Amino acid sequence: MTATNLPVLDEIVKAYDIRGTFPDQLNADVSRSLGVGFATFIAEAEPATTSVVIGRDMRPSGPELVDAFADGVLSRGLDVVDIGLCSTDMLYFASGSLAMPGVVFTASHNPAQYNGMKLCRTGAAPIGEDTGLAAIKQVAQSGTDLPPVDPGTRSSRDLLAAFSEHVRRFIDARGLRPLRVVADTANGMGGLVVPEVFRSLPFDLEVMYPELDGTFPNHEANPIQLENLADLQARVLETGADIGLAFDGDADRVFLVDERAQPVSGSLTTALLAKSILAADPGATVIYNLICSKVVPEVIEEQGGRPLRSRVGHSFIKQLMAETEAAFGGEHSAHYYFRDNWRADSGLIAAVMVLEQLSRFDGPLSELLAPLQRYANSGEINTVVADADAVIERVAEHYADLEPDRLDGLTVDSGDWWFNLRPSNTEPLLRLNLEARTAEEVARRVAEVQAVMADAA
Repeated sequence: MTATNLPVLDEIVKAYDIRGTFPDQLNADVSRSLGVGFATFIAEAEPATTSVVIGRDMRPSGPELVDAFADGVLSRGLDVVDIGLCSTDMLYFASGSLAMPGVVFTASHNPAQYNGMKLCRTGAAPIGEDTGLAAIKQVAQSGTDLPPVDPGTRSSRDLLAAFSEHVRRFIDARGLRPLRVVADTANGMGGLVVPEVFRSLPFDLEVMYPELDGTFPNHEANPIQLENLADLQARVLETGADIGLAFDGDADRVFLVDERAQPVSGSLTTALLAKSILAADPGATVIYNLICSKVVPEVIEEQGGRPLRSRVGHSFIKQLMAETEAAFGGEHSAHYYFRDNWRADSGLIAAVMVLEQLSRFDGPLSELLAPLQRYANSGEINTVVADADAVIERVAEHYADLEPDRLDGLTVDSGDWWFNLRPSNTEPLLRLNLEARTAEEVARRVAEVQAVMADAA
């Protein structure tokens, strides 16, 4: 094994995954070295493991990167089970159902020139910087000769039907009223998995941009940006659909659009899903991240559940779910985690559970959500700063009488309004999220916090 370019790995190995541009940052040589690193880590962390499951999204660079990574894994004596094209939640299903560690090659919502890897241990357990990624990177970059082993073997497996059946188990499809559903899969992996999951459900499904095309010829597969919802919103209105579903590139996230073409925040979807989870599992613990709306813990308590606040990020939520046996976890960014899905996130499970609620509700989605529309929010506001820590300390000092907490960045809660200020992991940015009772109060408080930030810059 030869050494990999150290600066490249420093650029592409992130806190939770691996992400870079192809082929200058992430190419076959880098992928092969990371495959060796992954297999070495797994052999030490899970000595009884003999196989690794690998999948990929529709990006053109995927086959080359998968082949190289698989070569690296095979060279360290582990077998490879290749499930081919898949969504990220389908890879988690494979890891859980086959009891294997895994990797899916995807850059999620990033533009076409990117690719990356999301890795997990057996049972879809997360691998992040502190739980394996650093060790994988160290082996990949070292170039140290490793002891020879007998190479593993590579095989293929089709899990699409089994995964689809698993998703449908989260609902009771009997007696559901028909709904007209439009799903924008943005030429991403939703084009493969969404029609298969819906095939036996009593819904009239229209899929927009179902062709798997990692060049994203219609629009970016990033529905958190409102401009990428425009086509779906127009189609919902044109067809009189009951709901619109927007999936990101690897289909592990779903964003909702109501019958009036209004986007639904991840916080409201989290609250809606929490109601469904708690109806089936009374008193359960439900986790939400700290930039979710206050409506989320309120609804959890109203439904008899136990709300538990978490840092932002899947590795923190999955770990907390494991420690507390939580039934569900939700993030404002539209990641939804299910205990009965190996604590992994799934846009499809979230989608079918929302559809079940809507189907059993005597009214449109906007009315179903109306009781949850209690607050206004700023959305995420990013500000470039020279010294993020210094700005945070200045803001904390200014609001010291409100006893700010430091669970993840800085959170200040005055009761009627609150905000969180967090540094980016990869850029010189501070991310501000603020919520209040009215839009006018949000605007006033955002200006107030930004003035304090500017004073510290």
